[in-house]
Amino acid sequence: MFVSERGRLVDLAAKNRLPVVYTARESVDAGGLMAYGPSVPDLFRRSATYVDKILKGAKPGDLPIEQPTKFELIINLKTARALGLTIPPSLLQRADQVIE
Repeated sequence: MFVSERGRLVDLAAKNRLPVVYTARESVDAGGLMAYGPSVPDLFRRSATYVDKILKGAKPGDLPIEQPTKFELIINLKTARALGLTIPPSLLQRADQVIE
């Protein structure tokens, strides 16, 4: 539900001037303030190794559970300005992507 209604959620936050940190970069692309969460493309690439092992005969139940290892921080400066927020330079330097 949150994915399919992403645009409405972002619009609602903006209308009420709420600074929101999302878990997916797509919300920031839709106008959200910032996102911090696992890199989905990295998760898909890593899942390919599981598929490879299963196709080679490994039992899925025998494979270890892994945690995400790559996280992304995306910041939308346009939204920050609209909310009247100043993002500290130290945070901007750490961001994987800054949308201007």
